Formats: sequence, structure tokens, C-alpha cells
Amino acid sequence: MKYQNYAKTRQVNDSAARRPGDAARLAEVNINPSTGLASDYINPRTGLATDYLNHFNEAIMLLETLPISPDCLDDFLTWRPKSYREHFEASRVKGRCLAIAAYDDADPSVRNSLDNLANTMTAVLKATRTAMNAAASPQSVAAVADRAAALLRPLVARAGAVINGDDTFVAGEPMTRQAMVDRLMKG
Repeated sequence: MKYQNYAKTRQVNDSAARRPGDAARLAEVNINPSTGLASDYINPRTGLATDYLNHFNEAIMLLETLPISPDCLDDFLTWRPKSYREHFEASRVKGRCLAIAAYDDADPSVRNSLDNLANTMTAVLKATRTAMNAAASPQSVAAVADRAAALLRPLVARAGAVINGDDTFVAGEPMTRQAMVDRLMKG
């Protein structure tokens, strides 16, 4: 299997593995012998991990909470976007080096598709932050939060499909990043 021996093959190429002691830590990653994957969270077809979507799901959860708990606004406003690599570099999951290595070796078209979706979600979240900073009332903030969450949910689902190698569903014409942001701002 493609990712079966990452702990060994990436030791030389992975900058983190070049530091003393890191090679041993990479070798200790919990590799499932039947799949060859760290903790089974890296999809064998794509080399990508759905754990990355938790980063966006956290923002969506905060948006969904805002209409009933306006005091969560500061939590949302402090949320910061992270790339796939940044997410795993900051992660505490045992196979984070393996997840980064698998991402680096993933099919470029699949990786680009995920990155484009992540960039679109990030643009929506940044526009949401801007709109919330300009909102005059808690009701306005709640309305922006509802619209943003509604735009983000299908994007997260689409990103999950890309990660799982199932990006076959089409929900009409894909919306451009700018069209998403414009839709959010119009209300």
C-alpha cells in the first residue's frame, strides 16, 4: 500500500524527522497493519485526513451557537484559518507527521481540490468576521451567522467527499468563492 512505510521513507525527507529523536517518534506512530495507515484517519485512496475538517466544523459550531449565545462572538472572532499543513503541525494527534507526509504525496489534483474548498471556506469565514464586526445588533450578528453556516455546511461536506475520494455529487453549478462571499454579504 502507498502509505505503508511512511515512517521509514519520510525520515530523510521530512524536516521534522531530521531532528534527533523524531525518527523514533515517527516509527512509533500507530500503524494499522491491515491498512498501513496511522490511526486509520488517513484515507488510503487520497492520502488525506478528515481530521482537517474539524478546524472548519469548530467555526461552524460557533456560528450555530451565536444566535442563542451571543457571548460566543469573541470565540468566533478569535478563530483563525489554518492550512492543512498548519492544522496538523498544531495538532496533537499521534500521526500528524504522517498526515503531513501523506498530504504532500497526495494526487495534486485531489490536494488542489481540497485546498480550493478550504480557501473558499476561509474566504466565507473572513467575510463573516468582517460583517459581524460591522453588525449593529445581536440580531444582525445572528443573521450573518445563520447565512454563513448555511453556506459552509455544503462546502465541508464537499471537502469530506474529496478527502474520502467520493467527490461525485454535484449540487448544481459550483459557486465561485466570490459569489459565496457576495451571497453572504447580501443577506
